[in-house]
Formats: sequence, C-alpha cells, structure tokens
Amino acid sequence: MGLLRDAGVVYKPVEQIDLGPCSNESYFKADKAPRMAGFLLKIFAWFLESRIIGALLLYIVKKNNQVHKLVSNATLEEPPMFVPLHPITDCIKTDLNQQEVKQIDSDASPPERVQQAIKCIPVTSEKSLDDLKSSCFRRWTIADYSRAYSTGEITPLRVAEHFINAVRESCSPPLPMSFFINSDAEDILRQATESTLRYERGNPISALDGVLIAIKDEIDCYPYPTTGGTKWLHKFRPCTGDACCVMRLRSCGAILVGKTNMHELGAGVSGINPHYGPIRNPYNPKKICGGSSSGSAAVVSSGLCPVALGVDSGGSVRMPASLCGVFGFKPTFGCIPHSGVLPLNWTVGTVGILAATLEDAFIVYAAISGDLPSHKPTTLPPKVQFPLLNSTKPISNIRFAKYGEVSDVIMIN
Repeated sequence: MGLLRDAGVVYKPVEQIDLGPCSNESYFKADKAPRMAGFLLKIFAWFLESRIIGALLLYIVKKNNQVHKLVSNATLEEPPMFVPLHPITDCIKTDLNQQEVKQIDSDASPPERVQQAIKCIPVTSEKSLDDLKSSCFRRWTIADYSRAYSTGEITPLRVAEHFINAVRESCSPPLPMSFFINSDAEDILRQATESTLRYERGNPISALDGVLIAIKDEIDCYPYPTTGGTKWLHKFRPCTGDACCVMRLRSCGAILVGKTNMHELGAGVSGINPHYGPIRNPYNPKKICGGSSSGSAAVVSSGLCPVALGVDSGGSVRMPASLCGVFGFKPTFGCIPHSGVLPLNWTVGTVGILAATLEDAFIVYAAISGDLPSHKPTTLPPKVQFPLLNSTKPISNIRFAKYGEVSDVIMIN
C-alpha cells in the first residue's frame, strides 16, 4: 500500500492564506461515490465485507473521493479549532451602526426579550379573524395569533383543537405526511387551557403565549422521548427534562405541540425516515421536503405552526426551509445554548429556527438566545444587538460576491 499512498494536503494556518480578490485558492473537487440500490447494493456490501477484496475496494473508493488526500494523510500546521467561537474585536463593534440596532441586556428574561423584539418590528395593519380565514391560503404569524387571542376572537384552546384534528387528518392514507414522531393531544390541550385562562384574566406572559411551536426530535422536550429519528437512541439516553431553548419557550407561554420527524440521526437531506415514514412536502406530497429538520420545515410550510425549532450543522435547517418555502435561520454558534440537544455535531451544530416570516424567526430567536451561566462563552458581547426591522433607513453598502467556478452561487456580504 505504500506505493499507492496518496500525498496528503498540507493545511496552512489561516493567517498564511490569501483570501483577497486576487486569491488563487480554490475548492477541492471530489468524485461522487457510486450510487447503488437493490441487488447491486447487496453485491457491493458482500464484497465490502470480505477481508481481502473488501479492504482493497474500500481503499479505492476512499482514493477516488480524495479521502486519503484530504483527511487520512493530511497535515495540519495549526491545532484544530474544536469550538468555532471568535472574539468580538473592536473593529466589529465599531462597524455596528447604533441607529440600526437596539442593545438588550443579556440578563433579560425570555419574555422581556420577546417584548423588546416586538418593538423592533414594523407595526402591521390589524386583520380581523374573517380576513385571516379568507379563501386564499395564508400562514398565521405570531402577531396574528397574539392579536386574535387578546381581542377574544379566538382562544388558544380552540386553535389547539383545530391543530390536533389537522395533524390526525395529515396522518391518513393514502399519503400520510409523517410530520411528527410524537405528539400528545392531552398535553397540548392542557397547555392551551392554561394559556386561555391567562388571556381571560388579561395577563398573557408574552406575545408567544398560546402560540404553537414544534420541536425537532433532536432537542429534549419533556415528556417526549428524544429519538433523533431512531428506534433505539432514547433507550440509552432518556429525556429527563427540557432543553434550555425549550425551557425558555415554555417560560414565554408557548404551546409545545410535539417532536417533529427528521432524517435519522440527521445523517441525510431527504427526510425519508424508514421508522416513522417519509416526511412529505406540503406543496407536493410526492416530493421530499429536505433535511434533516424535515418535519419542522413541513409543519411551518403547511400552516400548522408559525414556528418550529430545528438543528443545523451543514444546512439541516436552511435546506428544508428552501424546499418548503419558509424562512430558515441558523444563528451564530454560541448564541443559543446546546444544553439538552443531542451532540451529533456539537462543534458546528446549533439550534435553528424555521418560521413563516422573518419577524417570527426574530421573535423566537429573542426568546431562546442568550448564555447559560454554567457554560458562558467568553467571546460573546455583554450586550445583545437586536436589529431594528422597523427602521426606515434604506439598505446600503451591500456587496455581492460570486465564486467563478460555481456560477449559480451568490453570497451576500
């Protein structure tokens, strides 16, 4: 094997790499692994499991995909950064235009953060229940629910009942949508009843009070087990409480409606789960909805929930959001605590948000963001910067960058 050994790549320290406009750096291109199914896949697996032929075959497949060159035989001239946290430099601080952001105390409670976020959002024209029930499909926003609850046009309990019936209907053949792995009608009605009573007394906790929010089955949400899309993981890692982000949503009065289906262990982008069924795209039930936060994107796209939580490492929130026509937001690493989230990709993964509108994603981000005192990153600023979405200042100084070798990719800087 020594004669066949590939020379490994030498990864230089980032300070020595030219990333300017005249840079000669380029992406490595790897051949795709062969795609096989059925009888051909069985034959391949049989050869792969044999001692001599299997070792040679595995070596060839890795070589063709440059695994030896880029990973096995690579040389790192600097220690790897296991946690992608970067210090907030002075230049970044000065770049923030104080007229475009609002500084929020990092110690503010989740309901207080939600209230501050509401003040940063443009005031929308009030719509009655009849307007929202028009024949044209329209996803309800957090503001729609909050307004309808406050005026008494509808109650959280009534919304919960409609939700339970809609989920039951979506599970019916011939094309079950498979949105959820676990959803407890009794628990949903209990939460909705408590929220309804708060509105009747005139003391809702926040704008999220009574709003339905679904949770990806990669995030702890008691009393549901956290399966990660498997049939076995919850037996070895029992769920004993809420993840930090879920706990913060509860403290705002949100109704947590269950655990959404996902690509098994987040290891794929199709959302086809062999145990709980393929998550179907609400726009076309014969199409996939992407992954791995498949069910979370689908429930928002279908209008069942205005917001759902997912987890994103390499696009697990953003890809299904794109395929389902909703907003997908992956926050900066460290802004949302990892406590209570399966550590599948803990060095790059973070809790993400899927929402029908940008404003709804912002409101939920305000509720769940912020450090935990027990593992507080030292690189985050003492003040949280909320964008002023209601600013009338025109957008300026936006630069578009296009990578020459990938013609269909545009990045906004």
